[in-house]
Amino acid sequence: MPYPVLNDDDRIVVETARDFARKRLAPHSLEWDATKHFPVEEMVEAASLGMAAIYTREDVGGSGLRRIDGVRIFEELAKADPVTAAFLSIHNMCTWMVDTYGTDEQRKRFVPKMASMEFMASYCLTEPGAGSDAAALSTSARRDGDEWVLRGSKQFISGGGVSDVYVVMARTGDAGARGISTFVVERDTPGLSFGPAEAKMGWHNQPTAQVVFDDVRVQVDAMLGGVDGEGTGFSIAMNGLNGGRLNIAACSLGGAQAAYDAALKYVADRHAFGAPLIDEPTIRATIAEMAMNLEASRLMLWRAAEAVDSGDLDKVELCAMAKRFVTEHCFTIADQALQLHGGYGYLHETGVEKIVRDLRVNRILEGTNEIMRMVIGRAEAARVTKEKTR
Repeated sequence: MPYPVLNDDDRIVVETARDFARKRLAPHSLEWDATKHFPVEEMVEAASLGMAAIYTREDVGGSGLRRIDGVRIFEELAKADPVTAAFLSIHNMCTWMVDTYGTDEQRKRFVPKMASMEFMASYCLTEPGAGSDAAALSTSARRDGDEWVLRGSKQFISGGGVSDVYVVMARTGDAGARGISTFVVERDTPGLSFGPAEAKMGWHNQPTAQVVFDDVRVQVDAMLGGVDGEGTGFSIAMNGLNGGRLNIAACSLGGAQAAYDAALKYVADRHAFGAPLIDEPTIRATIAEMAMNLEASRLMLWRAAEAVDSGDLDKVELCAMAKRFVTEHCFTIADQALQLHGGYGYLHETGVEKIVRDLRVNRILEGTNEIMRMVIGRAEAARVTKEKTR
């Protein structure tokens, strides 16, 4: 029995996501990958079930659920298609940021449309010259009367050119984290343009493109948080990433679970040397290791999600731990599943090679796993220092 035990409400949330994913995503996932189709219609349908604003407040159309509900939902969606689940994860992160840090006017203007996915949203932090060192970003926002003028570019933006709104971190002050603010920029704003769709190893059914700001003028009320929002952008971005790390780890978990399930069925059905493959001791040892790492990943992820829900002082470290552990081990599980399929695993039609390709990027997204180690190490060092000074 999974820990913690799911109550009736929890089960309804999970079963709703599972049923939707099995009926609306799973049958089309391979086709979407092959044709690079972005499933907007299906995501709008997911939004009608509350999956575009999972942990957003209900007064603006959100579902009002918890982070632990969110990771369970994304796991179920990712079992069917990790790519669509990942985009919904990013969209949810943006919706939460506007709901949490926006003014009343901003919340009422944007969040209901984001909750319904009338407005799809993209998160714009990474730049061509500022990836892991996000505080070094150079996209600028200059005040000009009642407007801010944005100039620069963002790189590797999921939904770039397709999304309706862009949550953009830009420099309004001096160098460093305290000089960054956050803006909500709409797609049709003059001066906003997009690079060509990137050709990628995975995530084929999700567009990724550069977002370019060429003297993009937005009203002063486009700054998230209004007049009090200047200089708070880096903090907003990092707090958003706590949830983003949980969600992308959940997408890895769901993909790995699907790959494991396929591999387990394959080795049970496939015969070699007169017996099912699953009777081979080395195969059973691999299956055991995969099952153990799936369970460990799920427990670590749920622990971190509950820490965010409860406001645990260690939530940043726990989210970093979960993101690093789950994305690393679940990619390995998917790769092991491919290996267990032998040559069939390398064929597109089995679906396993797609999962391997799609999960690989999760070790880079929302802060690379090398950065996760830095976050964890810094937190542990601070803990030791604090204990010494007691």
